[in-house]
Amino acid sequence: MARIRHIALLTQDPPKLAEFYRNSFGMKEVARSGEKQDAIYLSDGHINLAILPARGGPEGIYHFGFEVENVERATRHAIEAGASKGTEALPRDGRFAEGFIRDPVGTRVDLSLGWKI
Repeated sequence: MARIRHIALLTQDPPKLAEFYRNSFGMKEVARSGEKQDAIYLSDGHINLAILPARGGPEGIYHFGFEVENVERATRHAIEAGASKGTEALPRDGRFAEGFIRDPVGTRVDLSLGWKI
């Protein structure tokens, strides 16, 4: 069974938003990535929250991700149900996913065997 394991938020000020989630909900910082280490990853032990720099674009939910047993099978099932396939290969810029699809309204949904951080 697939489980939602992460949600990614875009913000103009990742440290400030990460501080909000740490102080408000007791989330713990578990990793940073990016050339400037400006992508901050928090966790409550079950769900990971990726706080990513918006780089001048809109702020808010960027995507979410499912942990699945088999990425290829999950991709195939999602496409059969109406999703479109994402790119063949994800950039290796700190993303913790093996692939992604876009749901019928265009929302990016990462598919992963699990975060290894």
